[in-house]
Amino acid sequence: MTAASLHASATELLETWSPAADHDRSLRQAMLAFLGSAPRGCLREHAPGHITASAVVFSHDEREVLLTLHPRVGCWIQLGGHCEEGDETVADAALREATEESGIDGLRLEPELYGAQAHPITCSLGMPTRHLDLLFRITAPAGAVPVRSAESTDLRWWPLDALPADAEVPLR
Repeated sequence: MTAASLHASATELLETWSPAADHDRSLRQAMLAFLGSAPRGCLREHAPGHITASAVVFSHDEREVLLTLHPRVGCWIQLGGHCEEGDETVADAALREATEESGIDGLRLEPELYGAQAHPITCSLGMPTRHLDLLFRITAPAGAVPVRSAESTDLRWWPLDALPADAEVPLR
């Protein structure tokens, strides 16, 4: 992993993403501006904020989505986290995070950007920062049984039409 390869992948994803909604187009422009001023902005060390990688994991039949009850955030969200050594691209980071946090092998990642979000958070840096989250759509194999990791309070499949009230996951 290099800061440059992650930065290049994040920039390319955002440049080729064509969101339909005004707020997503605005967020896309803000993230590109951030990347233009932060060569190391995909790394956790960039304290003012950093690009993170998330996975919206769907069941094989696309009727359920896998959510984690995040201990630091306190609500149900998609899987994901920081880019790390060994991640050549942000997509690689999203697939690694989804595999680690779900315990499911054989996940299939769609390489184009699924969406983006921005979250104020106190992450592992121990100080307030901002996660500029790039989201990927991932599909689990048939019969996939998730195994909760230490990074989660709870982990489970949710029907798309019956998400928990506090869920913060973008579905298209």
